[in-house]
Amino acid sequence: MLKYLGNTPEDSNTTEAKPAAPSALEEAPPMEEAPPMEELSPMEELSPMEEAHAPVSDDALPRGLEQAREPASSNEELSVVHQKLARAEQRITYLERIVKVSQILNSTLTLEPLLQIIIQAATELINTDACSIMLMDKNSGELRFAEVTGGVTEALRNLSIPLDSSIAGLIVRTNKPFLIRDVRNDPRWHNQIDQAIDFETKSILGVPLKVRDQVIGALEVVNKRSEEGFTQDDIQIATTLASQAAVALENARLLDELQIAYRNLSELDQIKSDFVNIAAHELRTPLAVILGYANFLRESVHGQASEQLEIVVDSAMHLRTLIGDMVNLHHIQTNKVLLDRSVFSLRQLILDVMEEFSDLIKGKGQSLTKKFAPADDPLNIDGDRKKIYLVFANLISNAVKFTGEKGRIHINIQLKGYKYHINVIDTGIGIAEGDYERIFDQFHQVEPSLTRKYQGIGLGLSIAKGMVEVHQGRIWVQSVVGKGSNFNVVIPSAPEK
Repeated sequence: MLKYLGNTPEDSNTTEAKPAAPSALEEAPPMEEAPPMEELSPMEELSPMEEAHAPVSDDALPRGLEQAREPASSNEELSVVHQKLARAEQRITYLERIVKVSQILNSTLTLEPLLQIIIQAATELINTDACSIMLMDKNSGELRFAEVTGGVTEALRNLSIPLDSSIAGLIVRTNKPFLIRDVRNDPRWHNQIDQAIDFETKSILGVPLKVRDQVIGALEVVNKRSEEGFTQDDIQIATTLASQAAVALENARLLDELQIAYRNLSELDQIKSDFVNIAAHELRTPLAVILGYANFLRESVHGQASEQLEIVVDSAMHLRTLIGDMVNLHHIQTNKVLLDRSVFSLRQLILDVMEEFSDLIKGKGQSLTKKFAPADDPLNIDGDRKKIYLVFANLISNAVKFTGEKGRIHINIQLKGYKYHINVIDTGIGIAEGDYERIFDQFHQVEPSLTRKYQGIGLGLSIAKGMVEVHQGRIWVQSVVGKGSNFNVVIPSAPEK
């Protein structure tokens, strides 16, 4: 039992309970006059103890007892005060234990141990033989046993509890607590389950489990161990515990659904990565054959056929670039990027990239400028030349693509300490602030896929970011929509140790 909750403030002579019987039952046989189930409401009348000690008038006293009235009345009043104090202390003890249970519930996010904690707390706090929790099945719309004292058997787990012909169903439908003090005198109670598990149910207190005005199930405690039976305090404790338990159960359910969704998403992402990797490798061989044969034909064809052959070669080269991007992306995702380090001039690398795009820039009437600082320094860097070349080829390619005719592109490189700060600035369409991070995601497009006018599959910036990071660098963007973008790259001149 919950030893950390303290001793149960009930009858300590009660013997250990048998394994609990679940309390939701099958449909009752029809009866003409069923005694009403007791619907709980605040108790306004005096308790028997309070009635017994209510003030007595002088006229009601026998002759000769008037003189003894005052001392007896004082003793009785003192007794009542002691009883009220004891009751208040007991309620404080209950509240302290409920707070401890609440802390435990809030720190438990796994469903199975959470259910067991609720069952254990309910039976100890209310001092009953057993407890059961039934939760709504979203598919069938019926209640099912989630946990009972002693554990849910396979038979109980497969048992559905209809809402229209069960005590638990009545609790869920009315969203109110109910009490049956003696199930033997209530025709809505059936003992089939008691007989199946060798248990005797005598009384039941049931309360709804509710989250944000939605009832998700019912909690029932069975067989109060004290002779007085269930009290108003028991009703309050059960209602409070059910409220806290419902929130904890809902949080556990949401966490479970989130974990399932995350696993599914991870599986889909792995399938996509595997497909990209397989497709890229499978396309390489036939593409190499196409390019080899096209280059062979270049020497033997002339005129219009030669122009058409150039289109074939250009298209094949574009496809090879896409395949290379997919392979690079797969290596980045699987942390399999291998660096072939050497010391080379970053200044010359930028000049080579500018030369690669010079014809395209001239064709759009754009201007491309550069600035190196220090101006007469080769700006040597220790890194993988091919991969760093790929970074700036993607950045400049995007700048040319998203900048209109007569637009301007500027490249600035400055050595600060042992790090290079590189800016690729354009006067293109710009990027919304909400997309500053997303543009580096794989396959992300800055415009709707069905209406976009710019080519590409959205891998360039993702690859650029991956290649910068494997060199222990950083990349980010600053932009104004309609005015242009500034891509910032900071990369060490040598590996950090």
